[in-house]
Amino acid sequence: MDSSIYGVSSSKIFLFFYFFFVSFAIAALPQNPSGKSFSSSASGQINSNSVLVALLDSHYTELAELVEKALLLQTLEGAVGKHNITIFAPRNEALERQLDPEFKRFLLEPGNLKSLQTLLMFHIIPKRVGSHQWPDPKAGPVKHNTLCNDHLNLTSKSTGKKTVDSAELIRPDDVIRPDGVIHGIQQLLIPRSVIEDFNKRRNLRSISAVLPEGAPEVDPRTHRLKKPAPVPVGAPPVLPIYDAMAPGPSLAPAPAPGPGGPHHHFDGESQVKDFIQTLLHYGGYKEMADILVNLTSLATEMGRLVSEGYVITVLAPNDEAMAKLTTDQLSEPGAPEQIIYYHIIPEYQTEESMYNAVRRFGKVRYDTLRLPHKVVAQEADGSVKFGHGEGSAYLFDPDIYTDGRISVQGIDGVLFPEEETQTVQKPAAVKVASKPRRGKLLEVGCWMLGTLGQDSRFRSCQ
Repeated sequence: MDSSIYGVSSSKIFLFFYFFFVSFAIAALPQNPSGKSFSSSASGQINSNSVLVALLDSHYTELAELVEKALLLQTLEGAVGKHNITIFAPRNEALERQLDPEFKRFLLEPGNLKSLQTLLMFHIIPKRVGSHQWPDPKAGPVKHNTLCNDHLNLTSKSTGKKTVDSAELIRPDDVIRPDGVIHGIQQLLIPRSVIEDFNKRRNLRSISAVLPEGAPEVDPRTHRLKKPAPVPVGAPPVLPIYDAMAPGPSLAPAPAPGPGGPHHHFDGESQVKDFIQTLLHYGGYKEMADILVNLTSLATEMGRLVSEGYVITVLAPNDEAMAKLTTDQLSEPGAPEQIIYYHIIPEYQTEESMYNAVRRFGKVRYDTLRLPHKVVAQEADGSVKFGHGEGSAYLFDPDIYTDGRISVQGIDGVLFPEEETQTVQKPAAVKVASKPRRGKLLEVGCWMLGTLGQDSRFRSCQ
């Protein structure tokens, strides 16, 4: 018999309190009617067990670096908070060596951030798709929408290979987390919209690589084309920049074919004048501007080269570095031109492109307008260092002037070719007075006389 309190049994009282506490605990739990597992905390910070954290800590370092540069982490956190995701990660070799350098340079330019974001979100599906969920080979491809409002086709071949569009799945289910999965793929996936944007913004480059039907014939005496080929407007010049340069300070500039020609499609004179004015207003580069305009005719020649369609990068030493030049270095005929020629690279390079190159390859040799000398660049102290040893210079003022054709980078030293900086000092010849060599027989005789204690009358023994 159960004991009763005021007519109510103790077992009934126990059951009442049990159901009361259970219902209170259920009411206190957070509600999740959708049944989805969230990897983000209530504060908006991502969980340490999230697939995004796994991506940043994985061996897909090139893809993780692009995600950070594209400023996509906050967007992907929101996507992970709503649903599971599937990431198709290209291997590092596909982004380092197999990607066109021109296309990678296009993606890393600040003005093309949207294209980079579209490219990366093209590799992400807002749902969880494991390797066991690939379609059957007989069923055909299955479309899945991506985060960039495009779609990917997942297919399986009769040989057992699984593909994502044109990329082969090489590491299925490489990283598995509660909020997503990462599959390793053979190559980068590029949506059509990014390819069209790249082709529209290419500067003086042909959209498709077409083999030339016939190489132009150049007269070695005049550096002119024997049969001038028609050059479309906006195309790069036919001749290299060295054939378009003036052959000497006392000779007339050599004519160079190009999109400008007599029509001046590119106003190189105005662009050179603009960058020289920028040097003067920037401050600290008046000596460089004075040499270009007053001491030499290089400003006119650079303007003509830019008008003909060529691009250049100027490594401009500041006034403190130019003040260290001696009179002997500037007094020789043509010396100022040769010094400045060594500071002009016939490519369009920015501080970011040069730093990425030296960080990736260690040392990079850039051609200069002073043939055949090259200037060596390498990474040092988080910047770019040019030259060797004591004659080196750091990239001091990056991107002083960049207009797509002329790039001016300020450096803190004057550069000279390595052959000129190495002075070979030969040791001075020291003359040693040789003593007259006495005969062996005479030496033995003097030694015997000395041992016997007799004085020798021979001068050779004294």
